[in-house]
Amino acid sequence: MTYRFNGNDQFDYEVLLALGAAWRQGADVGEVLATASATTDGDAETWFSTWTELARTAREQAGKSAAGGHGVSARDAYLRAAAYFGTALVSVDACADPEARLREVFAEHRACFDRFAETCDPPAERVAIPYEDMALPGYLMSPPGRGGPLPTLIVVNGSDGPVNAAWTLLGAPAVARGRRVLLFDGPGQQSMLFQHGVTFRPDWENVITPVVDFLRGRADVDRERIALAGISQAGYWVPRALAFEHRIAAAVADPGVVDVSESWWPKLGPELRGLWESGDRETFDRVVREAVDADPATAAIWRWRSKPYGVESPFDLLTEIAKYDVTPVVQQITTPLLITDPEGERFWPGGSRRLYDALPGPKELIRFTEDEGAHLHCEPTGRAVFEQRVFDWLDTYLADPRPPA
Repeated sequence: MTYRFNGNDQFDYEVLLALGAAWRQGADVGEVLATASATTDGDAETWFSTWTELARTAREQAGKSAAGGHGVSARDAYLRAAAYFGTALVSVDACADPEARLREVFAEHRACFDRFAETCDPPAERVAIPYEDMALPGYLMSPPGRGGPLPTLIVVNGSDGPVNAAWTLLGAPAVARGRRVLLFDGPGQQSMLFQHGVTFRPDWENVITPVVDFLRGRADVDRERIALAGISQAGYWVPRALAFEHRIAAAVADPGVVDVSESWWPKLGPELRGLWESGDRETFDRVVREAVDADPATAAIWRWRSKPYGVESPFDLLTEIAKYDVTPVVQQITTPLLITDPEGERFWPGGSRRLYDALPGPKELIRFTEDEGAHLHCEPTGRAVFEQRVFDWLDTYLADPRPPA
């Protein structure tokens, strides 16, 4: 595939994600291509303003449709608006006054997703999941016309993905197959980070166990058919949680991640890694900060990727990220686990195979290739192929064991 939409690698990937979201009505192909054409130079300010303008246009259309009683049109437009606001925020740390813009546009993004959730059939239930001394916000989405306890999929988002991406990538296809779906923000993710200042943690079992407890306490959830699926960096959090939480019927990691830090070191290089391993914190911090400050684009990426960890010192940040390694606990995983292995994975190349080989229990590795258009991190443009393979596999574990009436 030779298509290129933006000079900035991350922006180019975001366009692919937006195009793929059209499969689940999370974007419109024409709107995406027109906006991508207006932002080809990779300028962060242009990216932010253009996608924000598109999002506000979609939101205005949604409001008009809602006022006219056109529920389906309103629902779809609110979802697109939420998605476009989320796409705009990718560049916020390279823009002037990033924190003020983040607060404003994230609130707009979440308000649109809330309206989308309210206009679904049936309306999503806003939930608060008890977690330590607070609550994790979430959405319980259900298929139309289905009562009683249903199989339920817990969706774990990645390091910086908006909630609409969790919906289009994993939530919508599960609901279409008659499952309930729980979308939620965990520590360091979206509203928990931006509005409450709660940062990542490596021991994700302490997040998933309260989520499972919450679901098992509901009469509309089948306690024995709860599944877990994660995208991007959740390819680490899912297996980490499974090592301790054994009430999950089956799980998916898209892709497999053994060691989160492997997505950081290629950009830093072997010399800096050697310096970090030497323990010279002062020199490491000075060298990294000088390199980051010398390039505004690199500085923006560093701020965006480090923000969820809440650690200022580069040395301390890499020390914290080194804790995100499933190797010490992988032998404790007994839950059936499907791992995607997309060709061209750029953050954790080879990680899916390494995780698969290390697992002692039931497992499946599914390859996605460029020839079928389903390559790259989280298969952005191969959604139909992804859904067919992944959800057919999940169905073998979530199917109702009782014979049909």
